[in-house]
Amino acid sequence: MTRTPSIVDRIRSSTSGRIPFSVEFSPPRDADAEARLWRAVREFERLGPAFVSMTYGAGGSTRDRTVRVTGQLAEDTTLLPVAHLTAVGHSIDELRSMCGAYADRGISNILVLRGDPPGDPLGEWVKHPDGVEYAEELVRLVRDMGDFHVGVASFPEGHYRAPDLEHDTKYLVSKLRAGAEYSITQMFFDVEDYLRLRDRVSAFDREQGDKPIIPEIMPITSLRSARRSLELSGSTLPPALEERLTRAAGTGAEENRAAVREIGIEIATEMSERLISEGAPCLHFITLNFARATSEVLANLGMAAPAAV
Repeated sequence: MTRTPSIVDRIRSSTSGRIPFSVEFSPPRDADAEARLWRAVREFERLGPAFVSMTYGAGGSTRDRTVRVTGQLAEDTTLLPVAHLTAVGHSIDELRSMCGAYADRGISNILVLRGDPPGDPLGEWVKHPDGVEYAEELVRLVRDMGDFHVGVASFPEGHYRAPDLEHDTKYLVSKLRAGAEYSITQMFFDVEDYLRLRDRVSAFDREQGDKPIIPEIMPITSLRSARRSLELSGSTLPPALEERLTRAAGTGAEENRAAVREIGIEIATEMSERLISEGAPCLHFITLNFARATSEVLANLGMAAPAAV
């Protein structure tokens, strides 16, 4: 496997004098969605993210599309892709096969996740009889497969399955000790939650606390969509922000998306500014396969010109 830059190397070698940024894509569901994805990809290619990640559906529902599109990103663009890999619904042999498929496409950066159960992402977790139980095991499996660079998820508000923040911190540190080089957070809307997560990891294990914790930001463009994403992720909106967005959305059958979007861009910009001032290593944006909202936030930060799509 040809060695490609690690995410840590890429974000720490930025020479622009500005904080690097990265973006998250999702596998397209049909031909129209795929065309939209590639328009966004080309816009972001122009903007120069440090890396891009491609998500993975619950229960492996988008496995083939994830592998195919991530491979195309590696082969057909100048972008550095990170492939998501989840344990749910897969045997160890299948997981090894997927790692091999990524390696064959020149992909050596993998974000390891235990993953959500199929059907109901908040439902009971059931281990595959020939699979792994915890993300920590999957980190070790991928690292043992070859020259892969591994990242993991972290949760500023605590994972919804963790009994408390102390246990959540312990689980994250165990993944980092197993060989993960960095983590990308779940979405959040209170920067203090991110700062407390960073402090907890450093207090638990100073060595692991030196590894980058990359904050994930979602510029809200629809309150309805945001609530759905929050429900699936277990994250929350601060009450004051939810009230503000609810007022902007209005009481009609159709929400006032323009008003919601304006507030969403403003909040994402304010969060980004605070994160930059607090020394975040990179800003990672959920794009929903559109470039415009994220590029507007970057433009507000003086980091890019707004995209057209």
